Amino acid sequence: MSPVRDAHIAGALPIMPNLTLKPIVLSMGEPAGIGPDLISMLSRTEAAAKLPSIIVTGDHAVISARSNELTGSSDSFVKCASATEALEVVGQPSKLPILEASCCVSKVIAGQPDPANAPVVIGAIDLGLQMIRDGQASALVTNPIQKETLYAADFAFPGHTEYLAEQATRIFEQSCRPVMMIHTPDLRTIPITIHIPLREVPTTLTTTLIIETCRVAARDLADRFGIGKPRLAVAGLNPHAGEGGTIGTEDQDIIAPAVSQLLTEGVDIRGPLPADTMFHAVARRRYDVAICMYHDQALIPAKALGFDVGVNATLGLPFIRTSPDHGTGLDIAGTGKARPDSLFAAIRLASDMASRSQHSFHNA
Repeated sequence: MSPVRDAHIAGALPIMPNLTLKPIVLSMGEPAGIGPDLISMLSRTEAAAKLPSIIVTGDHAVISARSNELTGSSDSFVKCASATEALEVVGQPSKLPILEASCCVSKVIAGQPDPANAPVVIGAIDLGLQMIRDGQASALVTNPIQKETLYAADFAFPGHTEYLAEQATRIFEQSCRPVMMIHTPDLRTIPITIHIPLREVPTTLTTTLIIETCRVAARDLADRFGIGKPRLAVAGLNPHAGEGGTIGTEDQDIIAPAVSQLLTEGVDIRGPLPADTMFHAVARRRYDVAICMYHDQALIPAKALGFDVGVNATLGLPFIRTSPDHGTGLDIAGTGKARPDSLFAAIRLASDMASRSQHSFHNA
C-alpha cells in the first residue's frame, strides 16, 4: 500500500515514517492457520525489511517450527519472557522478539485447529493490549483467528472486534463503539450491519445505528488518517436507493433521516446513493469512505479492487487495531502458499495511523 497513492486517491495526508514510534504488536492468531507462516516471512522478505519495528505475541516454539518447515531456519526469532526483554530485542538487527504468555497444550498440526490451544490465541491478543495500555507499543495487528475453534473452547464473543470492544472497557476503562472498515489503496468501505443473515438487515438497520457509525468514521478518518474534513458517501439499501419509495421505503424512512441529522452536525455526507453507481473510478474520487448497509455491499467492491492488500481497520476503539483482510487459510497453512501482502499492509497502516495519532489511544 502506497501512502502517496492513497493520499491521491482517498484524501489522506502522506507522512514520513516516525522513527521514534513504539513497536507494533502482532498477535500470532490461530496456530494451525497461516499466522505462523506469515510471521516466518517477516524475517526473510525484502518488503518485510522496510516494515516498522514489531513484537510478536504467541508461542515461540510453534512459530519457530513452522519457520523451520518453510524456510529451514528460525534463527531470527528470540523467545522473550517479558515485555521489557522484548523491547530490548527490538533494536537488534535481524532479530524478531516473540513474547510468550503461554504455550500450546496440544500439538499444532497445520490445517487442524484444536480448541485446547484457544487460551494461547486469546492470550496473545491480551498481551498486545497490555503493552499498549502500558505505553510499550503503539498499535495492535491481529492475525486471523478460527472462531469456530474458539467457540468450542467457550469463547463468548462473535469475533475479534467484539472481544476487543469488551477489553477496551475492561482494560482501558473506556466504553466504545467499534466500526469495521475495509481499507485498500483505492477504496475504503464500512458496513453498517456485518455478520448477520441478509433477511435480517432491513430490521436491524436504524437511523441511530447509521448516525453513530458515521460519527465514528468521520472522527477517526480525521484523527487517524489525516483527512481534514472526511467525505462520506452513504449507499442505499434497495436498488436505485429505493427509487422514491417504489422499490422499498427503508432508504427514505431510515437512511435519509440519518444523513440529514449528520449534515446538521457539520459532517460532509451524501446519500442515500444507488450502490450500483458508487464504486466506479470517477465516483470514488468524490468521497473518502463508502458507508454501506450490509456486509457484501461493502466487501465485494473492496475485495474486487484490492483483494491481496485489503486491511480490516477497526475504528472507534481507544487503541489502534488492524488485521489482514483474510481468514486463517487452513487449507494452505504450512504449504508456503500464503501471501503476506495483506499482513504487511496491515502493519504499515497501523504504523501510519499511530504516527498521525502520536499516542496509543484516545477517548472514544
